[in-house]
Amino acid sequence: MPEQHALLSASSAHRWLVCTRAPRLEETLPETRSEYADEGRLAHAIAELRLRKQYTDPMGQKAFNEKLDELKQNPLYSNEMMSHVDTYFDYIANLVYSFPSQPYVAIEKRLDYSEYVPEGFGTGDCIIISGTDLYVIDFKYGKGIPVSTENNPQMKLYALGAYTESSFLYNIEKVTMIIIQPRIENISESTISIDELLAWGESIRPIALQAYNGEGEFVIGEHCRFCRAKALCRARAEFNMSIDTSRSPHLLTDEEAGQLLERAKDLKAWAADLEDYVFGAVMSGKDIPGWKVVKGRSVRQFSNVDEAFDTLKQNGIDEAMLYERKPITLTNVEKLLGKTKFNELLSNFVVKDGKPTLVPASDKREPLKLRSATDDFESV
Repeated sequence: MPEQHALLSASSAHRWLVCTRAPRLEETLPETRSEYADEGRLAHAIAELRLRKQYTDPMGQKAFNEKLDELKQNPLYSNEMMSHVDTYFDYIANLVYSFPSQPYVAIEKRLDYSEYVPEGFGTGDCIIISGTDLYVIDFKYGKGIPVSTENNPQMKLYALGAYTESSFLYNIEKVTMIIIQPRIENISESTISIDELLAWGESIRPIALQAYNGEGEFVIGEHCRFCRAKALCRARAEFNMSIDTSRSPHLLTDEEAGQLLERAKDLKAWAADLEDYVFGAVMSGKDIPGWKVVKGRSVRQFSNVDEAFDTLKQNGIDEAMLYERKPITLTNVEKLLGKTKFNELLSNFVVKDGKPTLVPASDKREPLKLRSATDDFESV
């Protein structure tokens, strides 16, 4: 059965709560799949199988192994994936066993939040209720940007759906939202009262109605990078082409340089989005004036390395001359040993030393304490 998605999905709430015109515009464009998304679906399927066996759908070991083996046949499966699923599984197990009595546990639960968002629904990876506490847990397999639960609309919508369904049976007073992102060792938790959650739900009602009706304004921002219309959105194009550099006759001020750099970052992303779209359009047979696809620069390579090297060895070339010896990366050593053994043997040898990186002022990391030339000569 194909996956069903709400027009106003929880995962895209960070977008439609700001740019209310986006959902109906995206609706006119085809959905795309990526290997990263397929990899995430596989990891979720493995995690779901393990959690269901443990908490909701008891099954024999033979049946479980057969289902797991079937998932492992996917070319995207790896032992690394299983270790990340273990992190998610272990977190939930530790939480469940921390309660004085067996809590309510639901896995891959359909959550209806349409009381606040027209036709709104989504799927919660894991829902746990113990006493007056509701836990909403989301497993994210991506390894890009760390995702926080603080003021996270996706998690709040899931929480609204879980509360709406369970409030008849449970006297829930607070909800803890948890994101587990094991590939970058990110676990984010935040807790809010039910009163706070319901007040937020009421506050987004008019915005959600606007988005559902395709009303309001197009608003450009960081959220554009996840929009299906990101390459062809006219509002984004007009925004990016409207840079004003007329205020200073010759040199930009520092303030203008900072503002333009912020805009240039989206310009760069927009140009990449346009290039991806035009390349795909031309490859599919469309005529895009001014552009064509050609064969790229060729790179010489052996058609069969093993046979080529056998020929060399038969002609007197020493095998030692044909291979380079170099250490494997830290990440591959960790995969080889497993995290526990790696930390036991090598934790004293691991250092983290990131190079200085320019980021927007909104970034939560502390700024570097930079020394001036005057500081360097203070001790002289």
